[in-house]
Amino acid sequence: MHHHAAISFKPSSNGLFSLNPAIFQNPSFVIRPFRNKLRYSILNCRGIEIPLFKLRPRSNSVNNGSTSIAAAVKDVDIATLGNLCVDIVLNVPELPPKPLEQRKAYMEQLSKSPPDKRYWEAGGNCNVAIAAARLGLHCISVGHVGDEIYGRFLIDVLSDEGISIVGMNERSEALNLSSSDNETLLCWVLVDPSQRHGFCSRADFSADPAFSWMSRLSTEVKMAIRKSKILFCNGYDFDELSPSLLESALECAVESGTSIFFDPGPRGRSLIAGRPEEQRTIGKLLRMSEVLLLTSEEAASLTGINDPILAGQELLNNGVCTKWVIVKMGPKGSILITKSSITCAPSFKVNIIDTVGCGDSFVAAVAFGFIHDLPLSYTLTLANAVGAATATGCGAGRNVASLGKVRELLKESNLNEDEKFWDEVLSDNVNSRDVTVLSKMVVNGNSQVNRVSLLKVVSEVLPKLEFAPKMTGSFK
Repeated sequence: MHHHAAISFKPSSNGLFSLNPAIFQNPSFVIRPFRNKLRYSILNCRGIEIPLFKLRPRSNSVNNGSTSIAAAVKDVDIATLGNLCVDIVLNVPELPPKPLEQRKAYMEQLSKSPPDKRYWEAGGNCNVAIAAARLGLHCISVGHVGDEIYGRFLIDVLSDEGISIVGMNERSEALNLSSSDNETLLCWVLVDPSQRHGFCSRADFSADPAFSWMSRLSTEVKMAIRKSKILFCNGYDFDELSPSLLESALECAVESGTSIFFDPGPRGRSLIAGRPEEQRTIGKLLRMSEVLLLTSEEAASLTGINDPILAGQELLNNGVCTKWVIVKMGPKGSILITKSSITCAPSFKVNIIDTVGCGDSFVAAVAFGFIHDLPLSYTLTLANAVGAATATGCGAGRNVASLGKVRELLKESNLNEDEKFWDEVLSDNVNSRDVTVLSKMVVNGNSQVNRVSLLKVVSEVLPKLEFAPKMTGSFK
């Protein structure tokens, strides 16, 4: 996921992948057959009817006469949905022209021959998966990659990070497709001499999703969702998967008690005003997700409210399953809003090299805090640190935050405190909610704001990270 706005090109994902047993080399990732029928109930979510499995928390199976009911064990921490692509990062004398046809011709010229492999990088939701795996989470990527050099590259990169890919399509759906429809999606990441970024892929030039031919979730995908604690989706999924397919994944997650994280990204605004099926699906995602992640600009565009806290509260009030709304405030930090509280965490001071992948890395750390039930201020602190650590490198993919860099930033505890900024943000909200702010210095007093010591947070978060596995050199 890319957040530069120099040119409104859409980064995208995925191509064809036929399931290959060699990909599932991680012995801890086993998809077991899910053969038995489960009883259903119906959750009516303000017009949305979604069947829910009645899972029994203290038993993996229930003997009901002659029928054995087996619940999927959630041994996967986070599954990312779609948005798998290869970024081709190139320095160019100038960014591509804005007119659509000229941009298309520009991209076709770039695509005529594969660029040197040193310019390739895993992109899209690979960033989330890699950052999460480096924090010690068990991750899988549910997506679509092709049986060509770029697809094999993605498989190898993710495998090196201990991440399995689950192919999205049923084999029969791909039989009569042209090779171009099956190919791994490439995102050309173009950087001009002023370090401005432009993004383009073939998904930019079609009104339909790149993989609109996919009509149903495979059995493997459904099981992967059921086995996961979190399913992460973002707005770029609409560029490759049909709204109906995304709704199928959403319903599968809700049925099986899998928490949904959703980051609408820059696509959110256009989807809200898009085709009826897009409006319906993004509406369901916004209401059914337990965690929403947005920038302050995105929150304003979706709600029409400029105040980030009030916008977050509006999203919470409109939600059905929503527990957290997290608003990213750029270089200032982040805010986590619940029904009863507001938590603010200033960012860390770092030498910023490249912000590509920072938001994705942030998501991974929020997932860590969510799964480990960390206090809200601890979760935001870790997320800010992981995002900042990614900003100190160049590009995303294998260049996202290493665990060593995250620990280093936490130990340095160089907080970018801006009391005036946070006072303005909180000025109209301190009387109505439990308000907590991360601070380097905590002064006792009668303030309506609860201040949490950064040193206390760091002292308790660092031991949690000691359990992250050292699977590759990236973890050192």
